[in-house]
Amino acid sequence: MSAVVKSEMAKSEAMARSELAHAYADVLGVQVSAVNMQKAVELAQRWLGMGSCGYVCVTGVHGVMEAQRDEELRRILNRAVMNVPDGMPMTWVGRAQGHDAMDRVFGPEFMAEICAVAMQKGYRIFLYGGREGVAQLLGENLQQKFPGLQVAGTFTPPFGELSPEQETTLLNAVHDSRPHILWVGLSTPKQERFMARYVELLGVPLLVGVGAAFDFHTGQIRDCPHWMKRAGMQWAHRLIQDPRRLWWRYLRNNPAFLYRIGLQLCGLRRTTRAVDVFETNTKRESEVR
Repeated sequence: MSAVVKSEMAKSEAMARSELAHAYADVLGVQVSAVNMQKAVELAQRWLGMGSCGYVCVTGVHGVMEAQRDEELRRILNRAVMNVPDGMPMTWVGRAQGHDAMDRVFGPEFMAEICAVAMQKGYRIFLYGGREGVAQLLGENLQQKFPGLQVAGTFTPPFGELSPEQETTLLNAVHDSRPHILWVGLSTPKQERFMARYVELLGVPLLVGVGAAFDFHTGQIRDCPHWMKRAGMQWAHRLIQDPRRLWWRYLRNNPAFLYRIGLQLCGLRRTTRAVDVFETNTKRESEVR
């Protein structure tokens, strides 16, 4: 790709980002979009109409704490078109910073809302992730729930990195099917790294990392009662279902998050001014250029 083309693409993206300007909450240095479900869906629709390529992260305590240990991941999260609050702790911190309308945007529910929009507007979707057969089953389930939804294709990645042959197969499949939305169902931080690396190569207007949403919508994971979600206790419901894989994540992350966010909210840890996330990114891009 020539320098001229890259420059034009950067200008187009900067203009699109300025059109989607919105505030964010500072959660331990991670810019979490101060949105609710309605606002997140609205912004996603507006982005799809702008012709640029970008990605949306769905971030909770796990993502924020991984970003404390990995500066590159923090940059990836902060570079997203949106970094929606997937968890009540994100919402509570945002409201404490004055974002009263901020509310949880649960990944599986966000996926369903966007698929409803895709059905109405004729957007094609592509499903990337899950274990063998999960993406195909997910596509069937979504088409049953949203009749007329166009599933352009599916791809089940290997556990590790894509081989050159697998990467070529993926790129060809996506370029041939030309989806508007590519859903990425990997774990954090793997899905965020994938989106940041491939967003330009794939040429899809919107990539969305939704983690376990693939398993939620195919019945691999049971959803918890609404009151548990609102109480910020969904992690406990997940832990009961998959203790062998999740116990260390929650033991490592939850107490550390409470300690660090307590220091931040008490003013003992420096926080940044709640400015517009796209304003910040546009300034950063201008400085680099």
